[in-house]
Amino acid sequence: MLIEERRQYIVSLAQQRGRVLVEDLSRSLGISRITIRKDLDALQRRGILQRTHGGALLAGAGTLVDPSLQEKEEKHSQEKLRIAAEAARLVQEGQCVLLDSGSTTAAIARALRKFSRLTVITNAVNIAAELRGTDFEVLLTGGALRKNSFSLVGPLAEEMLRDMHADVLFLGVDGFDLEAGLSTPNVMESRVNRAMVKAATTVVVVCDSSKFNRRSLSKIVDVTAVHHVITDGNLPKETADSLRSLNIKLTLV
Repeated sequence: MLIEERRQYIVSLAQQRGRVLVEDLSRSLGISRITIRKDLDALQRRGILQRTHGGALLAGAGTLVDPSLQEKEEKHSQEKLRIAAEAARLVQEGQCVLLDSGSTTAAIARALRKFSRLTVITNAVNIAAELRGTDFEVLLTGGALRKNSFSLVGPLAEEMLRDMHADVLFLGVDGFDLEAGLSTPNVMESRVNRAMVKAATTVVVVCDSSKFNRRSLSKIVDVTAVHHVITDGNLPKETADSLRSLNIKLTLV
């Protein structure tokens, strides 16, 4: 088990139980208590866990929240529709478009149905279903299904993306922090997202303004990997100015 995978496991247990114990983790994972303590210390530095004698408690931070697709669709729905419409304006007939999983990218998929000829690569089962009945070439990455998000993750998805090239990636994120970068609650999802960034010529982050200045568990890439951001007009001016100072194109809708 990789370090980040082990820490994701620790976090998932903390989410279920509200706390984790060093002794229990050492026994269940088959690793030393010293290593477990280092993991807990690292998760505390991220603001995810709060260290206690003999273990750690779940911190009251939004970094751990991994809402279902249905829960995501119910929040900021109007903003997502405007973001999707603007994203579709960046696409040209005949291009290859890469869409990650999420409610905003699902809205983009629906907005793309006005085109006649596109190739769409996605790791989201629901997005592939959204595009049924079109003449698009739709490619699913393969991989293990995350039922919470209807996304495909794991080595199969990453391997497929290494052999792909897309004109543009529309990437939804759970956290967008200028220092910490782009992030998501799930380690496996972050690895697939990172492979998507490498496969795309242009990286466009699509998310509502509530995702800014917050950090989720697993980093995807640094902010410098982003070319364009589409978000709503509630973005703080200071954040907008900082993005522009990094030569990232910013569109507010």
